[in-house]
Amino acid sequence: MENKTSFDVVIIGGSYAGLSAAMTLGRSLKEVLIVDSQRPCNRQTPHSHNFITQDGEKPAEIAAKARAQVLAYPSVKIQAGLVTALEKKDTGFMVKTEVGETFTAKKVLFATGIVDEMLPVKGFEKCWGISILHCPYCHGYEVRNQALAVLANGDAGFDFSLFIRNWSENLMLFTNGQSTLNAVQGAKLEDKGITVVETEISEFIHEDGQLRSVVFADGREIALDAIFARVGFKQHSELPSQLGCALNEQGFIQTDDFQRTSVPGLYAAGDNCTPFRSVSGAAAAGTKAGALINKELIEEQA
Repeated sequence: MENKTSFDVVIIGGSYAGLSAAMTLGRSLKEVLIVDSQRPCNRQTPHSHNFITQDGEKPAEIAAKARAQVLAYPSVKIQAGLVTALEKKDTGFMVKTEVGETFTAKKVLFATGIVDEMLPVKGFEKCWGISILHCPYCHGYEVRNQALAVLANGDAGFDFSLFIRNWSENLMLFTNGQSTLNAVQGAKLEDKGITVVETEISEFIHEDGQLRSVVFADGREIALDAIFARVGFKQHSELPSQLGCALNEQGFIQTDDFQRTSVPGLYAAGDNCTPFRSVSGAAAAGTKAGALINKELIEEQA
């Protein structure tokens, strides 16, 4: 496969969803190429949790072990790179990378993930994935009963605060500006002992990403152990939209129960198509996508 340019499937993205799909396809004797830009969204996260057999492992080590296992299947190839163009052809797709390589594939799987939009406040990006967190199922247990805050506003801030209170009653809500909570929501949070702070944040004080305190525009400083934040995101790749894949109102790629997008021959799996972000969820979606792709390839050859 050293100089091979034609594949049954090209998988764009080589993290958990892409690797899981590749393993399923490799075990189904399909010729597969994974093109991976090597920019996983959890690259700063020290440990992965809530994934049986891998609880507490480093994300990079899980991925490295997965790559080694996937490459044990001779019909699977992985290479570093960024796919910059994708064209629909009569017999499938033409895939082009940033360095000018061209490959053809009967099917394409987007396992491209998303890019979190960092709050433009000093220290936020350095703490992201370490002590400023998105998922309580992935990280809540490790910060249970500690001094926590939720960074969000409005309905999202209200719902997320009540949810995070399951892990710690020592909880505040930072709206980072004027609150958009309604009166009923504000009263409910007060009843639960959750203080709402509306002052804008000026800095997150930390040591190597571990949060120590939050400094506000009025000079006040509050010591904290961790923050759960709701941030915006964008698709890591614009190619699905360019090919006509429908997105939902939240900005995720729309797929059916078998990871098919709205464009025949194109599939998506992982964080790019679901708000339920987890290593185990991405792996499961990739396995399902690989199985469906294999089934369709067999049926098309019949």
